Amino acid sequence: MSKMQVKKIAVIGAGSWGTAIAGVLSGKGLRTVLWSHNKEHVAALKRDRENKKYLPDFFFPPSLEINADLKETVTDAEVVCMVVPSHGYRAVFEKLAPWLQAGACIVSAVKGIENSSLMTMTQVMNDTLGDELKNKNITLSVLSGPSFAKEVAQGLPTLVTIGCDKLEKAQYLQKVFVSERFRVYAAQDMIGLEISAALKNIVAIAAGISDGLGYGLNSRAALITRGLAEMTRMGVAMGADPVTFSGLSGLGDLVLTCTGDLSRNRTVGLKLGQGKKLPEILDEMEMVAEGVKTTKSVHDLVSRMKIEMPILDQVYEILYNGKDCSTAVIDLLTRELKVE
Repeated sequence: MSKMQVKKIAVIGAGSWGTAIAGVLSGKGLRTVLWSHNKEHVAALKRDRENKKYLPDFFFPPSLEINADLKETVTDAEVVCMVVPSHGYRAVFEKLAPWLQAGACIVSAVKGIENSSLMTMTQVMNDTLGDELKNKNITLSVLSGPSFAKEVAQGLPTLVTIGCDKLEKAQYLQKVFVSERFRVYAAQDMIGLEISAALKNIVAIAAGISDGLGYGLNSRAALITRGLAEMTRMGVAMGADPVTFSGLSGLGDLVLTCTGDLSRNRTVGLKLGQGKKLPEILDEMEMVAEGVKTTKSVHDLVSRMKIEMPILDQVYEILYNGKDCSTAVIDLLTRELKVE
């Protein structure tokens, strides 16, 4: 596999996923700079050469640089990979936007929808940059697919998709990110990738609730299947290609997140089903479960669009109105009969 010629890549966000991505890129010998806003965290990353807080026991390649200065990190970077939680995404992107170089490619690797604006992350970036997108010839793109950070860091085979409106740019980024154990497909349906990536977390909470209640494999399979139908319904309403939802970012990531023990969103649902309260669950978690905030964003969005999404509705009622989990399941099962 030939080495891609990229002078500098900036990875913004040093959680588990940002660290894993930075490891893939720097492991190829590409100059990669990993940024964290927390100076103490940066000092620990530099000292330990591992992310003991979010991704312990995986040591950084020698070429990986760590920086707490956003301007230094972004300046002269040809590729900027955004791995900041959706609730803080806009604030960080607004700060770094003035230092983006002309012709830069920005990759969103975040699976969420902004609460306040109900925008996807590429829409947030588009909103922030405005005319600068054309003036600086900046490319926006999306990285998505079934990819637990721990397994990527372990070098276990992983397949993902990079989407961009311009296929040639997606193919360029495909070559930047691909490695022997990290296979990348190119696509053009950015909105489909973003909607599937965000909504699968909501379905994973539902699957976790079902598991926590002890409802078995039949119930989990039904939730995955009907969850996929809801994801596709919303995506198509927003202009996505329905085929995207049967791909890596759709069905692939949905199955992983609904069944994998490393899934933070499934874990939230599991504990809810076992009787724990949401504030208690979130207090116990080191890392963000994007599905919690995304549930509110998507609920507000589909209410405005008048799309029927019964699984989403019940997860929203449980998370934000304290509805009993067993009652929510009964309400799902006793809905008016439908034709599939």
